[in-house]
Amino acid sequence: MVTEDRSSVATPTNLTEAAMASTLRVRIDQDACTGDGLCVQLAPAVFEFDVDGLAYVKGPDGQLRTKTGESVPVPLPLVDDVIAAADDCPGTCIYVQRPDGTLEAGPGV
Repeated sequence: MVTEDRSSVATPTNLTEAAMASTLRVRIDQDACTGDGLCVQLAPAVFEFDVDGLAYVKGPDGQLRTKTGESVPVPLPLVDDVIAAADDCPGTCIYVQRPDGTLEAGPGV
């Protein structure tokens, strides 16, 4: 279920710098995205649909990252939700990476 609720509970925009300090980063391979929307449901502060019907990551500024391979930091309060999105994604297109580039979650893990 996709929600239109854009309150600070559904889409936290008031995260502190410490809350944004996760060392994990997440990106989506749009070529593999099915547009199912599970990620958008699980972590709407990190994932959002664009006009093409595919999910993209969005940064702390709320802007979608639409360039191929772009990643964003995973906010600490949302680490579990982002990892669940990567693990459960039917398109197997979400990659959660550690600073050294190894995968924490996603295809091949």
